[in-house]
Amino acid sequence: MRYADNITRLESEGAFVVLARARQMEREGKKVIHLQIGEPDFDTPRNITEAAYRAILNGQTHYAPSGGVPEAREVVADYMSRTRKVKWGAENAIIMPGCKPLIYCSMMALINPGDEIIVPNPGYPTYRSVTRFLGATPVPVKLREQNDFRFLVSDLEKLITSKTRMIILNSPENPTGGQLTWEDLEAIYAIAKKHDLWILSDEIYSRIVYDTEFKSVASISGALDRTVAIDGLSKTYAMTGWRLGFACMPKQLADYLFTLAINAFSSTATFTQYAMIEALTGPQDEIERMVAEFRRRRDVIVDGLNAIEGIKCLKPEGAFYVFPNITGTGLTSKQFADLALEQAGVACLSGAAFGEYGEGYARFSYANSIDNIRAALKKLTEVMATASR
Repeated sequence: MRYADNITRLESEGAFVVLARARQMEREGKKVIHLQIGEPDFDTPRNITEAAYRAILNGQTHYAPSGGVPEAREVVADYMSRTRKVKWGAENAIIMPGCKPLIYCSMMALINPGDEIIVPNPGYPTYRSVTRFLGATPVPVKLREQNDFRFLVSDLEKLITSKTRMIILNSPENPTGGQLTWEDLEAIYAIAKKHDLWILSDEIYSRIVYDTEFKSVASISGALDRTVAIDGLSKTYAMTGWRLGFACMPKQLADYLFTLAINAFSSTATFTQYAMIEALTGPQDEIERMVAEFRRRRDVIVDGLNAIEGIKCLKPEGAFYVFPNITGTGLTSKQFADLALEQAGVACLSGAAFGEYGEGYARFSYANSIDNIRAALKKLTEVMATASR
């Protein structure tokens, strides 16, 4: 049987591959501490689940408009306008089942085969995977540890060619937890305007920031005309399984995405959109407590990793990942991740899973309890001490 050539250009995602290995080890009776997957270990706040339940009882179980329930789109537009200090209307907002469909559909609507897309590296694998699937070329811009895992604007400028079509941003960033500065964002927008480029800004970690404020390129004066700003409920509200993402963008692009939605999945589940309304307009106390707990966990894991010989770890500004430099162990990223899982029972990800510039690093998610993080650090310390002898 024959298959499409482009299907072979899609990548898997390392977190799910390692999760499968870890689950198999657990079935074999081995204990594993899961620090590999980016999923909050909290339950969805009760007021949100109750809103979904009420919506089901009220019959909100039928098709929704392709771009989202009108009142939900209004709430999204208001939320995005308020948190980015700009003005979007409901006509700019669109809701899809997760952020990945928004990334995919936006890129499908804007990229042609042969285009070049600048992607952060190390970075979320979906960016380069979808770029290649669409017949375009991902061009990596290096996130530099010595620059707090931000890329240099001078590096970005050198990568622009006549084929460049889009710059993808992710800030706060997966896997590093780094965040771009206002100066970075202003310079990036100036480059995008000069070369007539789109900016796709993945802002899923916008509410999970520490010791600083969230910064969006959409807030830069003039940027709305060429920016797709994507956010969602998975991380902030512990709703990964609900599959709820939203974005704001120029109206014409939003209209194209409505048509893509009709052809791909019809619409996002109706009752979940009423849960979204409650999430974005209801009490935020539990979210604030969750972020405060993430901050405590961050400090524990950063201090613990830095205490292990051969490992150096920066303190991230956002998200719930650390990206320690493990070159001092003498191991490759894959060797380190394999050793951590097989001998310490600690599941983490090879930095190389996030691109070639991730070699020499590993990613740990601290979306787990402090007790489990401390237990993982103890195991890693013991294993690395043995490995270094």
